[in-house]
Amino acid sequence: MKISVVGGGLGGLAAAALLAKDGHEVTVVEKNENVGGRAGVFSRDGFVFDMGPTWYLMPEVFDKFFMNFGYKTSDLYSIHRLDPSYRIFFDDGDVVDIRADVEEIYSVFDRLERNGGEKLRKFLAKCGELYESISKTLYLDLDSPLSFFQREIISQGIKINIFESLDSYVKKRFESEKARKILLYSVGFVGTPPAKSPAFYAILNYVKMVQGVYQPERGIREVVEAVYKLAKSQGVEFLTGHEVKKIEVEGGRARKIVANGLAVEADAVVVNADLAHAETNLLEPQYRTYDAGYWSKRMFTPSALIAYLGLDSRVNSLVSHNVFLERDWGENFSQVFDTGKAEWPEYASYYVHVPSKVDKTAAPKDGEALFMLVPVACGVGDDEKKREKLFNNVLKDLETKTGEKISDSLVLKKFFSVSDFSSRYNAFRGSALGLAHTLRQTAFWRPGHRSRKVKNLFYTGQYTHPGIGLPMVLISAEIVRRKIAKEMT
Repeated sequence: MKISVVGGGLGGLAAAALLAKDGHEVTVVEKNENVGGRAGVFSRDGFVFDMGPTWYLMPEVFDKFFMNFGYKTSDLYSIHRLDPSYRIFFDDGDVVDIRADVEEIYSVFDRLERNGGEKLRKFLAKCGELYESISKTLYLDLDSPLSFFQREIISQGIKINIFESLDSYVKKRFESEKARKILLYSVGFVGTPPAKSPAFYAILNYVKMVQGVYQPERGIREVVEAVYKLAKSQGVEFLTGHEVKKIEVEGGRARKIVANGLAVEADAVVVNADLAHAETNLLEPQYRTYDAGYWSKRMFTPSALIAYLGLDSRVNSLVSHNVFLERDWGENFSQVFDTGKAEWPEYASYYVHVPSKVDKTAAPKDGEALFMLVPVACGVGDDEKKREKLFNNVLKDLETKTGEKISDSLVLKKFFSVSDFSSRYNAFRGSALGLAHTLRQTAFWRPGHRSRKVKNLFYTGQYTHPGIGLPMVLISAEIVRRKIAKEMT
């Protein structure tokens, strides 16, 4: 078949490569000049930044994906396990390293509360069992409530109360506020407040603390480059710099995608673009599975203020991944997630990635590249004055907690925030990641992989099951590949 893929993010690249391997004639149409989507690259003055994702977790998912093409991950790029995996800075000046050796993490928790290490051991053992069970369902096509009643899912459901929140689950098991914050912050990876996140997302702690945190030698862009090259090797055609304006439907089937300057006929269409945008802007109303009313009732992940910073000196107090947790993070969650109170925060918990700790091409010699991310509510007004104010507040806090005068070494600064997410990625309300992972937005409650109105229109990427994150979108691409093989050929 002729298959058109709308959007060249990682999910689109992966789906295109797999479908081309199956013998289809695949064309990817991408709005921007380069592929990668949110996993794009920004470079200037000798500094190179991954624009979005910076964490490399669940390496077995990447291994499984590349095996489809007869490769090991190591054939395509090198990864390094980080130690410390990440560093946490608390508001009172306490600093905690989450080390690669889990025994050292137990020691940290012993310091935080009585029998903390043993509590964490039991907690992670439970998370490990749950992870092994859930990992069997990640590749399933959960396209309806009936799909939930599969043996794999029922067997895992008895292991944890899916209706309990992660916040409640953790607080029942740990007394120390610091211990709780360490374990609850993990859900930030799927952009959901702990009180709204199902308890089974506790498995993210197992992923980070037991499986470990890795970094490709030249950053996440190596993953994008590897999948792009695989797609090219399978004959995929790429049309970049063409924003799709319409998916033309005739007789209940998608027949053509229309972009600025071109039209591509197709036997099937796979949408990897922002799904809320695609459904409400690229399809006529009668062909929309998810209309504007649907999206208005969903919880979206926050947006962010991202600052790409280039320094002409090294920063000794930071590791590759650094998390700064404010004392009153409950108020911070309210500012970020409660759309009725949505506003730019005066301060916030935030994250700093230093890619140049591993990637020697990320900064000039004796320099450092810093990626600073501060959560900001999606849909809020965005202007340079607000960006500068929040950035200066956070930078001051960073300098206080690290004891290093970072502003004196600053030679490059570029912001990316709410309006940029909207303009570059057509992100709904400027959300950084799309749909949050609440219970009613997990598994079959997420948008399905195929349109209910257009028989040959399919969806892949972070909006679908299994959800947000690089490993998840690779899995989503595999689900779409099987679904097209089953339903279209």
